Amino acid sequence: MAEALPRTSKLQAPRKMNPRLLGLLIVAIMLAAWGEAHRVIARGTLRQKAAEESAPIVATVAPTRSALGEELVLPGTVQAYSEARIYARTNGYLKSWLVDIGSAVRKGQLLAEIDTPEVDQQLAQAIADLATARANEALSNTTNRRWNDLLATESVSKQDADEKAGDAAAKKAIAESAAANVSRLRQLESFKRVVAPFDGIITARNTDIGALINAGESAGSELFRVADTHKLRIYVQVPEPYAAAAKPGLAADLRFSEQAGKGYEATTVRTANALDPVLRTLQVELELDNAQNQLFPGAYAEVHFKMAGSASSVRLPANTVLFRAPGPQVAVVDAQNRIRLKSIVQGRDFGGTIEVLSGLGPDDDVVVNPPDSLVDGVTVRVVSSPSTPAPKAPAKST
Repeated sequence: MAEALPRTSKLQAPRKMNPRLLGLLIVAIMLAAWGEAHRVIARGTLRQKAAEESAPIVATVAPTRSALGEELVLPGTVQAYSEARIYARTNGYLKSWLVDIGSAVRKGQLLAEIDTPEVDQQLAQAIADLATARANEALSNTTNRRWNDLLATESVSKQDADEKAGDAAAKKAIAESAAANVSRLRQLESFKRVVAPFDGIITARNTDIGALINAGESAGSELFRVADTHKLRIYVQVPEPYAAAAKPGLAADLRFSEQAGKGYEATTVRTANALDPVLRTLQVELELDNAQNQLFPGAYAEVHFKMAGSASSVRLPANTVLFRAPGPQVAVVDAQNRIRLKSIVQGRDFGGTIEVLSGLGPDDDVVVNPPDSLVDGVTVRVVSSPSTPAPKAPAKST
């Protein structure tokens, strides 16, 4: 036992690691862990950046509100309130004309006279025929009365008396027919006097003294043209999106090239209440007072309607619209940067901008110059939006 103690005392205690080496080891482990974490983060960032870089790049623009009460400018055709082409109703030669273009005429005023020798002779013959028919009628009536008196004494048969009564009735009908023929020829002869059908202005004279006159309407047979211009009718074709707002009573301002800088107030008096199936437009008629004869029928007018507008109407740049099979569409970017295709109802085209009547909200971000390959649901990358073009003045609609 005494010998064991020294052996035990000879055992060596375990050596402690150098603190400096331990610190170096810990630093090395931390550096290795940090490097691996850095590589993982870098790979994730690279993958994310690659995904972002592969997404289509788009620019967006916000719709602008359409101001209420905008002007709708449309072309209008001006016509006289009443207009008539004067044709002859009898044959002959023009004896004289009393008015020329620009002459103001009154209803019933004589415009021209026609020489009708053939009609005059026909009338004379008809009068003679009427006289003969009247004489035959009188003789037949006398005979009928005498035979009725003889029938009362049974001096003649009932059959003979009835024959005389029938002959009297036939002669009366012949006389009435002759009288009707005389009346017809008198009316026809009265047409040798060409008169104005209403108050107005002579706008055309297409005949002269000695010209052959043929009754009826045919090419080149028009004698005069009369127009009542104290009021004018203006006809406008209103596009379908605005047809509902074009109602009687709607005011409009008319502009004419020959009256530069001057406007004329007109009022809508009636509409066709039906759209043209080809043009998809509504015919609207306006009336304009022209008591001073400052304006002319046949003129071209710019009709400025003050439309009530719609609170949902917005405007977009024209280069935001996609024309596809379902109709006009726009690409909208949602909060997750995904594309959503929306169908829209297009209104007026102002050139640089268009009016959108429905299908789009004022807070939507709309893609500018969208590629044809853009589909619904694809993720995109949005860059700085271009400035929205200022709305232009309303263009003339056709």
